[in-house]
Amino acid sequence: MKILRTPKELQEYRKSLSGSVGFVPTMGALHKGHLSLIEKSVARNDHTIVSIFVNPTQFLPGEDFEKYPRRYEADKKICKLAGVEALFMPEVSAIYEKDEVLLKAPHQKGYILEGHFRPGHFDGVLQVVNKLLHLTKPDRAYFGKKDAQQLYLIQKMVRELFMDVQIVPCDIVRDEDGLALSSRNVYLSPQERQRALLIPKSLKRAAKLIQSGITDTSMIKEEMLQILRPLKVEYVEIVNKDFDAISKIEIGDSIILVAAYVGQTRLIDNIWI
Repeated sequence: MKILRTPKELQEYRKSLSGSVGFVPTMGALHKGHLSLIEKSVARNDHTIVSIFVNPTQFLPGEDFEKYPRRYEADKKICKLAGVEALFMPEVSAIYEKDEVLLKAPHQKGYILEGHFRPGHFDGVLQVVNKLLHLTKPDRAYFGKKDAQQLYLIQKMVRELFMDVQIVPCDIVRDEDGLALSSRNVYLSPQERQRALLIPKSLKRAAKLIQSGITDTSMIKEEMLQILRPLKVEYVEIVNKDFDAISKIEIGDSIILVAAYVGQTRLIDNIWI
């Protein structure tokens, strides 16, 4: 497995490849959720490139950029064992200039939900993903559904900038207790982890209500908020796949999203209906 440190090294490596290329962008601290994306890429493409880059532009002041978990040696082993051929691990100075040409998230869909509580976050996400897709020129790039709004905005960017890449959405991977896998789960104490299970519990309750025939989104949200009451909830929202708020569940075109703090740790989760 090649370790590539600079954009130039990555570009030269990419030129040497023939056949299909899959790409999995990550911020490292890899877990089974990341591994599921990597395995899909390895299975479907002739070559797989993974990036590990804790992107500073998507963190707001006061967020956890400095303490975000970094486990580079373990991550290298995971990638090598999974069949990754190249790992891109650049320094921040290799990715960003002092006076950047900026890519901005859309004014509406980029500033609701995650974008409302973390204004500017998606500017940084789209900026770095745009750079990484141009560097790797993949046939397919793999993103998890847990970051549902991020996935939507990346698909929108690819479509509107006429980028020749297929964005492949991948299902959420959960631990045995139902908690969605996240690199930030390591911040949780044992007691906090138990409280965090209220998040998937609320989503399961929503799914059961829908199965019973209830489609009124305000009723579903109210029941979810009852379960989530012990947590500091930022939002519970139900949208269609274009991220428009809806009053009735539309089977096959609805996403139920939650963001909440468990102690000092902010967690997000969702289900696609």
